Amino acid sequence: MSVRIALPRREIPLAARNAWKLTFGEGLEAPSPVPSTIISDGPHRTLRKYDVPPRNADDNDHPVLLIPPLAVPISCFDLRPGQSLAQHLIDTGRTPYVIDYGTIGFADRKLGFEEWIDDIIPAAIARVSQEHGGKPVDLVCWCLGGTMALLSAAAHSDQPIRSIATVATPIDYSKLPNLYPLRTAAKFTGGRVTTLGTMAMGGMPSPFVKLTFRATAFQRELKKPWFIAQNLRNTETLARMEAIERFMAQMPGYPGRLYLQLWKRIMIRNDLAKGQLILGDRRVDLSKVSVPVLAIAGTGDAITSVPAARHLKSVLTNAPSFQFETAPGSHLGVLAGPHASETTWPYIDAFLTEQQKAATSPSDAARVSAN
Repeated sequence: MSVRIALPRREIPLAARNAWKLTFGEGLEAPSPVPSTIISDGPHRTLRKYDVPPRNADDNDHPVLLIPPLAVPISCFDLRPGQSLAQHLIDTGRTPYVIDYGTIGFADRKLGFEEWIDDIIPAAIARVSQEHGGKPVDLVCWCLGGTMALLSAAAHSDQPIRSIATVATPIDYSKLPNLYPLRTAAKFTGGRVTTLGTMAMGGMPSPFVKLTFRATAFQRELKKPWFIAQNLRNTETLARMEAIERFMAQMPGYPGRLYLQLWKRIMIRNDLAKGQLILGDRRVDLSKVSVPVLAIAGTGDAITSVPAARHLKSVLTNAPSFQFETAPGSHLGVLAGPHASETTWPYIDAFLTEQQKAATSPSDAARVSAN
């Protein structure tokens, strides 16, 4: 049985133009990223500062470092106009920076978590702090970016970090429904199938990452043609879809060694749920995180469940404060969806404002000085 969508005659030209632009044209909405300037550069560590308007010196001194996960472009923080956390931070008087890891290829197969938690992230934090006269930096992270930021803070407590906010960061991987089949299969195979495949490819190549991300929203992919047909008259809705498609098309891969660490220690052995990560003969203990933490989970997230994110409270035993919130949205939607500005971002705003106020208190100044 075929389904027909009747359009009012006056709206047929608009629908036709949208259909043409989506299929044969240059798209509905040209990319318009927030302008940024490269502050420092290097392999997998390009540090960008988003351009801010001229301000008074005091109003331009609230640095925020955005930390993305691996295998995604930095556009997760700047998806499109109205869905840009980077622009929102600028509009609320802060100075955002972002680490751009660039592309990941076979030559990067020996890179592991250590490179990020011991080098790439600390170097970016130090540089941002230096740009602001040594002031501590607030970190805002998405997904695995939150994991890496927390591990870095735990491994190097002397960093100038003022606070950490995570969005859609899983901690207890036994509470991720999409991993149930893989974890069950690994009990019988010892995880060797994934391990051998990753070693052979030198990591998790970009096409596999894209396919995995799409698989988590399988119903959305199946319904996409019908969704487009229903919304041919709604340019804004189709532009949002187009931005997500563009984001997924730019996904890089994972380096081999890091992905094996992620698979063996985090996904299978669930190290993080125990408050640690074992890296060879080294143990990184999350109880050593000593800064305020905000964690936000999406109620419609098919990748990071609310219980998996909430477990962070159980392992951050020495953080001076911990706040957990939920907001509507998918894995990307909770960070950059069309309603994130009304749900997720206000939590981040309030948290960062609280840290700014606390920075003026003698106790906070003493803590920052001690670090």
